[in-house]
Amino acid sequence: MRVTEQKIIAPDLPGEVTWLNRRPTSIDKLLAKGPVLVEFWDIARVNSLRTMPYMEEWHRRYQPLGATVLGIHSPGYTFGADEEIVCAAVERLGVERPVLLDPSFIAWREYGNKGWPARYLWSRGGELRYFHYGEGDYEDCELALREALAEYGVEAGNLPAPMALIRPEDAPDAQFPAQTADITLPPEADRLTLTGEWSESGDWLEAGATDATATARCEAAAAFAIVSGKGVAEPGPVETPITDGSCTVVAPQAGFRLHAFQFTASPS
Repeated sequence: MRVTEQKIIAPDLPGEVTWLNRRPTSIDKLLAKGPVLVEFWDIARVNSLRTMPYMEEWHRRYQPLGATVLGIHSPGYTFGADEEIVCAAVERLGVERPVLLDPSFIAWREYGNKGWPARYLWSRGGELRYFHYGEGDYEDCELALREALAEYGVEAGNLPAPMALIRPEDAPDAQFPAQTADITLPPEADRLTLTGEWSESGDWLEAGATDATATARCEAAAAFAIVSGKGVAEPGPVETPITDGSCTVVAPQAGFRLHAFQFTASPS
């Protein structure tokens, strides 16, 4: 969404925090050389992972022209507050842009942010030019970034071609069928059919024995279980096949944790 009717100034970057890849200076110094595109994201939220290729490509294309593309990792699940886990995921995912670790949600509160992913584009004078919650709106976001670069004197002839959309569902006019709402655990455990031994604590259900299962009914193009704990090499989302309108997770051993089910839709 373009911001035209009110003047919103960029918050500064938090001080005593950890950065991955590169530590920027202040927001004012970044904005002195070009626009700044900030995204709140999470390594374990599927919609964040689906926006990641756009953010990374914009970083590669527009950083040489003065733009800065930043990620702020505010964890959606308890394991996402573990710096070691996030560092490993950033490396595995090939994230090259600077990433601020925000386990205490300091930056989140400064922005008054509402969810993942969320994009904010700041331009000359530190003013907010554009923001968007969720997936989508990639064409307009890139156009806003290109317009912001023009404010810094970057001529149109020096801009790379706009990025092609990655998926059919990324098109602005894509129509989606209704899909099952994501399941948050343990509060929504009643939406699951459980077999075997499970206990609940924190933001997870924990298996008490091997082969305990959790099954969710769903209507979606894809389902993902958010997992951690024993028997999990990399905490985060694991795509779970949908068979006859349901998806099932099987605990590989006791101590396996199930945090949520997330679902995505495809264009109808």
